[in-house]
Amino acid sequence: MNALTLPARSPDEKLQSIIKIAILAVGGQGGGVLTGWIESLARAQGYAAQATSVAGVAQRTGATIYYIEMAPMGDSMPVFSLAPTSGDVDIMIAAELMEAGRAILRGFVTPDRTTLIASTHRALAVSEKMVPGDGIANPDEVFEAARLASDQLIMFDLDRMAAENGSVISSSLFGALAGSGALPFPRAAFEDAIRASGKGVEASLRAFDAAFARAQSGSDAPETAAPPSSRPAAPRGPKAQLQAWQRLEEEAQRLSAMAVLGLQKTVAFQDVDYGREYLDRLRQFHDLCPEDAALQEAAAKYVANAMCYDDIIRVADLKTRRARFERITQEMKSGQSPLHLTEFFHPRGEEIISLLPAGLGRWIEARPRLAAWIDRRLNRGRRVRTHRLSGFVLLYALGGLRRLRRKSLRHAQEQAHLDAWQAACLDLAQRDARAATELLACRRLVKGYSDTHARGLSKFARVMTAAKLVDGRADAADWIARLREAALRDEEGSELEGAIKTIQSFTS
Repeated sequence: MNALTLPARSPDEKLQSIIKIAILAVGGQGGGVLTGWIESLARAQGYAAQATSVAGVAQRTGATIYYIEMAPMGDSMPVFSLAPTSGDVDIMIAAELMEAGRAILRGFVTPDRTTLIASTHRALAVSEKMVPGDGIANPDEVFEAARLASDQLIMFDLDRMAAENGSVISSSLFGALAGSGALPFPRAAFEDAIRASGKGVEASLRAFDAAFARAQSGSDAPETAAPPSSRPAAPRGPKAQLQAWQRLEEEAQRLSAMAVLGLQKTVAFQDVDYGREYLDRLRQFHDLCPEDAALQEAAAKYVANAMCYDDIIRVADLKTRRARFERITQEMKSGQSPLHLTEFFHPRGEEIISLLPAGLGRWIEARPRLAAWIDRRLNRGRRVRTHRLSGFVLLYALGGLRRLRRKSLRHAQEQAHLDAWQAACLDLAQRDARAATELLACRRLVKGYSDTHARGLSKFARVMTAAKLVDGRADAADWIARLREAALRDEEGSELEGAIKTIQSFTS
C-alpha cells in the first residue's frame, strides 16, 4: 500500500495569537489577586481572557496553579484551554524559588518561548522541614536550570522588595511582569488594574514601581542578602548581673568566637550561672586539645545546643516574648497589636511530669499505672489564644518557671545525658581528636520535644553505640560521620541500620 502524503498546513493564526500565562503560588502569596489583575488588565485592553486554577495544599502537595489565556477580541470568542501544557507556556510566574524549579521540571519553561519571572526567596516546603538534618534544597541548581531553560529570565527577591514597600509579593510580581515587556500593554494599564481593585493601592503601586524598575534593568543575577548580625542587643539588668556577664564574655572571647555565641545562647536560656557552667565545660576541651580549632568550635557549638534543650518552659517563653509579637505584626502588615494568635499545644503526660521536682517526677515514673492515669487526662490538643490576657498569662507563667528549671526532672535527665556524652567525647579526644569532633557533631540528632525528641534520642543512642565499634581505627572519624549523616537523612532509620550492619560486618 502506498503511503499517502498529507498536504502541509500553515499554523493557525488564532492559536498563535493566544498568550498563555501560568502562575505558581502558595497560600498567602496573593496568587488569586495577581490572576485577577492580569485578567482585568487584558479585558481592559480589548482582549478576551479566561482564568482557571487548580488548588494545591500549600507546599504539602504543591502550589496552586493559576492559568490565564488571552487573545485579541475578534468576530468570535476564542476557545481557551483550562490548564497549562508542557512546552506551551509563554509566561511562567513563580512566587518562590523552588516553585520555579518545579515549573522547569514539569516542562512549563522552554528556551524557545518562555519568559520566567521568579522570586529568589525561600519558603521551605514541608518535605524540606521533615528531614532530620539539613533538607534545604540547593538554590544555585535552580538558578542555573532557570538560565538554561528560559527564553527570558527575571529573577530576584520579589518578596523582600514587596515587604520593603509595605505590600505583598503579588504586587512586585505584577511589576516584574510589566517590566519584562512580555505582554503588549503599556505600564499605565497595569497601574490602572491595581487602582481598580481598590485595596492597598498605594503600597501595591510602590512595590509595582520598584519591581518594574528592577525588571527593566535586565539583570538576572540572584541577590545575596546580607547575613543578619549575630550580635544581640545590649544586655540589660541589675548591675551585679551585668558585671558577671561582662566577665564571662571576656573569658569566652579568649576561647573563640563560637564560644561567645554559645555563651549568649545559654545565658538567654537560663541565667548567668548557667553560662558559667557552659564555659567550664568548654574549658575541658580546650585544656585537652588547645591547638585543635575544629574540636574547639564543635564543642562550643554542640555543648551549647545540648544545654539549651527544648522543653515546655522554653517554648512558652519564646511564644510570649515581645519581639515575637512585633515580628508577626510586621510580617502580617496589620495595624492590630497584638494580632489574634492561637497557639497549638499537645503535651503528653510525661512532659508534664518532667516539670515536677526530680524526686517527685521519678517517684511517679516508677509507678506506670499512675503515669498512665496522668497521661490519659493531659494528653490532648489544646489551643491557647495569646492575644487574650488569660492565654498570655498562662504561657507567661509557664515561661517564668525557668527559675525552677534546675530542680525539675527534665533538667536532671538532660544533665545526666549531657555528662555521659561529654565524657565519651573527651575520652575519645585523648586518642583521636578528629573522631571526637565528629562525635560532638552527633548532637545534631537530638532536637525538639515530645515525639521528635524521643526519636532523636533513639537515633543518637544507636550512633553512639556503633561509634564504639570503630574506636581505634584510622578511619573512625569517617565512619562516625557516615553514621550521623545516615541518621539525619532517613527519618525511618533504615539507612542508619544499614550503616551499622556494614560496620558490624568488618568488626565482628
